[in-house]
Amino acid sequence: MASGDPVDAPAAAAEPMEVEADQCLDLTSCQLHDLSEVEIPPTLEELDLTANRLAAVDPRIGRLPGLRKLSFRQNLLDDAAVAPLSTWADIAGLQELVFRDNKLTTIPDASIFKGLLVFDVSFNEISSLKGLSKVSSTLKELYVSKNEVAKMEELEHFHALQILELGSNRLRVMENLETLANLQELWLGRNRIKTINLCSLKAIKKLSLQSNRLTSMNGLQECIALEELYLSHNGIQKMEGLSTLQNLRVLDVSSNKLTAIEDVETLSRLEDLWLNDNQIPSLDGIESALASSREKLTTIYLERNPCAKAPNYSSTLKTIFPNLEQLDSDMLA
Repeated sequence: MASGDPVDAPAAAAEPMEVEADQCLDLTSCQLHDLSEVEIPPTLEELDLTANRLAAVDPRIGRLPGLRKLSFRQNLLDDAAVAPLSTWADIAGLQELVFRDNKLTTIPDASIFKGLLVFDVSFNEISSLKGLSKVSSTLKELYVSKNEVAKMEELEHFHALQILELGSNRLRVMENLETLANLQELWLGRNRIKTINLCSLKAIKKLSLQSNRLTSMNGLQECIALEELYLSHNGIQKMEGLSTLQNLRVLDVSSNKLTAIEDVETLSRLEDLWLNDNQIPSLDGIESALASSREKLTTIYLERNPCAKAPNYSSTLKTIFPNLEQLDSDMLA
């Protein structure tokens, strides 16, 4: 991981499984403009059309009753092109539907898919989440990153949702999350959010709010399951609200306005700590501040702080943290 990397969660990825040749058709990167010369077996369960030049959906896809996974990632589909899917009853058993990186401006109608688990419309030109209310409440993963969305809405019925990716949009407020009791990953990097409001969600394990407009870390206290927290590239001036996060393993608060390492004394599971590009003046007090994680810490970034110019900078940190494997960009023997 590099500081600032997890702005967007990974795209939906299918778990590897054994399938017969007539059940899985992978046409990735074939530069197809249409499927007229492609044989589509009626027994297909998975169809991957990633990285082609498709501007329309072949109607034969609508006659695949066993189809469970369908990907149109990185094509040229617009709203009108994907509209027919909502009328094809034979593929109503679809569980994974990917429209990532196309030309959509609205959320496609997915109401026919009553058992949908994964829905990916990232990297489009979608300006509103309206239409999500029609998506099945069975959904576990929703990806809408890199669009033009300005408001979090029509999410309330996703009680089974585990991953929500809304990074790189125009969001200003964290809202309408109260009912997402099973949400484990929330990715909101590169938005315009000023205040943390997790709406009392307690199952969150991964949270990204980097590259927003935060000036405070308050609002995290009840997220006791949190394991990874990414808050880099904000305007945060003080480390606070962290002492209750006993499961935290990764903390990235790089590129902020911090002048001290605070409120992490009790975090005994901390492994990765990113504090580079802040205003921490010296290493005085760092041993006591990280006393509980002294043996656990394997990665620390403090470069481009005033303290990194100290003459015994590296040797001091290696002495304090005996199991350190990486200090800034240097891998330690």
